[in-house]
Amino acid sequence: MAELLATLGDLERDSFVPLLSKLIGESKHVQNNPPELVPEEDRVVKHVLDVLLPFSTTTGGGPLLLNHVTYTPGRGNLIVEYPGTVPGKILSFVGCHMDVVTANPNDWDFDPFSLSIDGDKLRGRGTTDCLGHVALVAELMKKLGQTKPNLKSTVVAVFIANEENSSITGIGVDALVKDGLLNKLKNGPLYWIDTADKQPCVGTGGMIPWKLQVTGKLFHSGLAHKAINALELGMDALKEIQSRFYRDFPPHPQEQVYGFATPSTMKPTQWSYPGGGINQIPGECTISGDVRLTPFYNVKDVMKRLQEYVDDINKNIQKLESRGPVSKYVLPDENIRGSLTLTFNEALSGVACDLNSKGFHVLCKATEEVVGHVKPYSITGSLPLIRELQEEGFDVQTSGYGLMATYHAANEYCLFTDMSQGYRVFARIISQLED
Repeated sequence: MAELLATLGDLERDSFVPLLSKLIGESKHVQNNPPELVPEEDRVVKHVLDVLLPFSTTTGGGPLLLNHVTYTPGRGNLIVEYPGTVPGKILSFVGCHMDVVTANPNDWDFDPFSLSIDGDKLRGRGTTDCLGHVALVAELMKKLGQTKPNLKSTVVAVFIANEENSSITGIGVDALVKDGLLNKLKNGPLYWIDTADKQPCVGTGGMIPWKLQVTGKLFHSGLAHKAINALELGMDALKEIQSRFYRDFPPHPQEQVYGFATPSTMKPTQWSYPGGGINQIPGECTISGDVRLTPFYNVKDVMKRLQEYVDDINKNIQKLESRGPVSKYVLPDENIRGSLTLTFNEALSGVACDLNSKGFHVLCKATEEVVGHVKPYSITGSLPLIRELQEEGFDVQTSGYGLMATYHAANEYCLFTDMSQGYRVFARIISQLED
């Protein structure tokens, strides 16, 4: 073990920072918010290949096997393999994605699209999420290719396209899985390197985006008895829907085991209506929001239940608690009833990592040795794709070495010392899995 750790050494700042600088220099071109901003991940692939090709079978300079897989022009994935000696013995670092969320330079104190260095801080869009990890794992693979340690395990790194947006599919890890290109990774732990704060993230939330369209009857506010107030109906209906949700999906005992900060939640985050005078009672409005669901509940069950709540409220709208003698949701003389329509956007499932797997224990031990303590955590933030991997039979564990506080935020940065601890954690994972 000591010999392998000495061979892999520490993250070399003089090699890591110039690579990261090139990657952040591409961040403007890998922003993912279609249709306006479609990333060109191959701009990042090119820099990673520049670093790894000299140590690859492609050039004859080393043992690394490189596979640049593209499903859409300019938007590739890169699979890098360092072969071990024992067939079927494998571990992988996956999830380092080469697209970023958008950045508006006007909101930043420094240029988001070029790397700037402030002591330990490495600043720019993608430093934490996730170009910093792309550079980090590339440096690990480069060191394996350079030093050629004799390993039983094959070590695979998968750099992926299209993680930050799910409106277009069939480009990134979903396509790689579908084509069987990651099948052999099922034989060992798969570390998804796209979280933060150096601790194992063992649980994530599902996400169900919903929209509730409320229809009442528009009328003059001085004649409130002739209106059905869509705003009031929306408020009362939403309160009833939320009450039923929290009754049916209460805090789950496993949330304590996994250290979730919150139980499942269902709440509004946006409210809109067509506009009108202060003396008009609105006849329609739209409330949108999301459900964040701990992974011990099923996303489809929740969607079905929400639809049942809405159907029941519609059927019994005259019984819905209202707000005063003329806040009524039915006008019998005119045969008009208020109504609700519920729709969903694409939902994601959360994931609960296997706390009994070897991959998890190895990650914990490596983290404790390098960081000084280990405290796995869970959040109802959502990571796309990993639940599907788990369902396909992969032992998915997740970790990351950026900063949660700067994730998707303006003035994003990471710390070189954190990234170098990440490198040492990876080295220890490889060495523990040799034993």
